[in-house]
Amino acid sequence: MSGFLTRGAILACALFVTACTSVAPIACPAGTLDLPDCPPGHAVVDPFIDQLYEDRTWVPPAELNIDTIELGKQAEIPVKQARVKVFGIGDQAAIDSLAGKLWLIENAEHTIDLMYYIFKSDLVGNAVLGALCDAVQRGVDVRIMVDSVGSISLNRAAIRALMSCGEQAGFIRTVDGQVTTRKARVQGLVFNALSKLGSSPNRRSHDKLLIVDGNFPAKAGVMTGGRNISLSYYGLREDGSPEPDTYRDMEVFLRTAVDSAPGDETVGNMSEIYYSLLFLFPHNLKLDTISNDRARSIYARYRAQAQESLAAIKTLPAISASLVDMPSSMNDEFVDARVLLAHEFGNLTDKNVISNPVANQNQNPNSIMYVLNEIEKEMPAVGSASFVSPYLFVARYRDGNKELILDEAEELLALLRENPNSSVEIITNSVLTSDNFSAQSIIDMNTAPRLLLSPELQDAWLAAKETDGAIAELVESEAWQQQINNPQIRIYQTGRLDAAGLGHGDVNYGKLHAKFVVIDQMSFVGTTNFDYRSRLFNNEMGFFMDSPQLADVLNEEIEALRQMSYLWGTPEWLEMRRAVIEKGGMKGQSTRRQRTIYKTLRATGAKWLF
Repeated sequence: MSGFLTRGAILACALFVTACTSVAPIACPAGTLDLPDCPPGHAVVDPFIDQLYEDRTWVPPAELNIDTIELGKQAEIPVKQARVKVFGIGDQAAIDSLAGKLWLIENAEHTIDLMYYIFKSDLVGNAVLGALCDAVQRGVDVRIMVDSVGSISLNRAAIRALMSCGEQAGFIRTVDGQVTTRKARVQGLVFNALSKLGSSPNRRSHDKLLIVDGNFPAKAGVMTGGRNISLSYYGLREDGSPEPDTYRDMEVFLRTAVDSAPGDETVGNMSEIYYSLLFLFPHNLKLDTISNDRARSIYARYRAQAQESLAAIKTLPAISASLVDMPSSMNDEFVDARVLLAHEFGNLTDKNVISNPVANQNQNPNSIMYVLNEIEKEMPAVGSASFVSPYLFVARYRDGNKELILDEAEELLALLRENPNSSVEIITNSVLTSDNFSAQSIIDMNTAPRLLLSPELQDAWLAAKETDGAIAELVESEAWQQQINNPQIRIYQTGRLDAAGLGHGDVNYGKLHAKFVVIDQMSFVGTTNFDYRSRLFNNEMGFFMDSPQLADVLNEEIEALRQMSYLWGTPEWLEMRRAVIEKGGMKGQSTRRQRTIYKTLRATGAKWLF
């Protein structure tokens, strides 16, 4: 497959047109170089660091002379060679992911950029803040963004306390380690803040992104995927003990190619440019510290808590053991791949998102869905495709006149009929493992039926009553058995009858949260759930990767997920649904009412928000 590898070559010189004002270096009178804000006498003026400092500086919207979202949509993002490591769905992989993030922050030498949809003030979140404080104080320039809705519970004072670490910041160093005249900072932003006039509560940044030393090829690292900054994503409780019923997630860590040189376009600086464009979104809220005794006392308390959390989490046996391996783990055992960064910037500004989604998508050739559709056009040459997502929907869109403009189920079924040797599998949550009952109702009452069942069986399934014996005749029919065992479409849902939560066994299946795709040797790992919210409203990001070895690694993760799943519609799957209902509680009640939930979402149009 050629896929995205035929794309254009060079990303527009984005950052050099965003720095609308020159940021002067710190100037100190003679004899005062020992003051906190003054560089040491041996500090050097470095043009590269000066330019980088300006490129990384937040600019007020009124002073911007470009539309950063439109620039991101139209840029010709280059395909780059990179080295890739996978942090998969297993418990140890989650621990290694957290240890890796802390290690990267603690070993950053020049710059750090973070953007997380969910950033909580728990043991993990506070530990990350503590590590960031240490970083800026040794001279690392830090930018941090959190989403206004996803991180609504995060006390903004915690970020301001991190920003106050900049009062004792060190000075940024050159590539060869010399101290420069540029003092490191912490710039903190709230993405698309609800407090700002004109912001929309539906236009979110769903990113999970950490970039370290992005413009320094020999040191750069980029991590993205499904894991947020919260205990829930790393299998830990607040006291540091293991939490077995946790998220099953997926991330990739990318380093630049071995032969990259300073000044080369690399996955690191492409990611940092992407971050800068999002950083300058006009509805972001720039946070500032407050200079009075009460604020300083509050910041000191938060900084102390952050340091205590960092020390506590690093002493946990699992984390400390993983940290020992980080120097080799984060530099060895990578897979070479050609990679392309893709995003959904258009979702932040598109109009008529429900009635005009296809045209909107086509206006963003860097869209994840656009690139994926281009790859899928080569389906006749594809043997198999696997999609993993907690909330995967199969879209059906109508225009303002209610005319059908896209039915992904019909398109996929037609493609498979034309190519009998091709197959598609989907792995998603079940009513046992999902944390979103509304999204799960769309999967079980719309996505799976439209892909597997005839229109007559779809209607019968939706009309059935979720009571003992009420659907037995339907699911035991020959037509049902034949259609759910379609050899070209397999839909797996995680969880089994031996789950500890059902009282039938002691296995913890957790909650599937990974989002990745494998199509032959092409793969994608990112933040999008492929639901309507991800497709229409959220900004999302991730990397398409061309590598047969990487596809093999991801296929091993897929096989592990199959082993903890049932096929949709099978007797075992139906028995698991009944067991969830009998168990009761919120999951049992929502499963019993799943058809009503789905019909309500469909009738009210609320389905577009999931």
